[in-house]
Amino acid sequence: MTEQQGLRLMVPLEELEQAIKWDADGLVPAIVQDAESRDVLMMAYMNRESLRKSVETGQTWFWSRSRSELWNKGATSGNTQHIRALRFDCDGDTLLVEVDRRGPACHTGEDNCFYRTAAVGEAYRGTTGYTIFEPAAPQTERGGDDSARFTVLAELERLIAERYAERPEGAYTTYLFEKGLDKILKKVGEETAESIIAAKNGDNDELRYEVSDLIYHLLVLLRQRQLPLDDIMRELERRHERPRRD
Repeated sequence: MTEQQGLRLMVPLEELEQAIKWDADGLVPAIVQDAESRDVLMMAYMNRESLRKSVETGQTWFWSRSRSELWNKGATSGNTQHIRALRFDCDGDTLLVEVDRRGPACHTGEDNCFYRTAAVGEAYRGTTGYTIFEPAAPQTERGGDDSARFTVLAELERLIAERYAERPEGAYTTYLFEKGLDKILKKVGEETAESIIAAKNGDNDELRYEVSDLIYHLLVLLRQRQLPLDDIMRELERRHERPRRD
């Protein structure tokens, strides 16, 4: 092995550089993955200099195409990434960087950069834009066990509670909590009005999008008021169990 400050390489750094297929701009995509959870955190680009700095320091360094300069992940935010393993694929045109990270990976404050999910599946054909959260499981047939359909609500509630406690800089949910109750109520009102307009327009794609936004902002409101979603579910259960009058 060749000993480097920061990382130990199986081959000399010069050989590693030669094995990589750099594009016309001298760059290679670098996928960053959490070494423990295996979650994909982000994708950035490295050039030869940032690769060398990553090897020498054991921290992730990248090349910013927009600013045309090197940048060290976490240098200003403190959300650093210590490299545990550095791999390249069979074609040599993509790097995989396994890291132990401190804090969120995304500059928005989200845990990773892939927090937005494009709508997929038969039920989502024709959808424009993107949805924030993907259904946890396909919908079951009527009468089946469909409890998994609502797993995403519990996950969303958990994420909002995490944002409430940690207040990561740059996250939209943090922004709402910092602005306070009046701002949250204003957003709930706006999303309610937009849902009504979508329904009146007869546009189910728009309605699905707006109702999703409304549910998210309602969950933010519940967290702000410290009212658990479980209390809402129990209230609905009580109403369902009451004798019907129709």
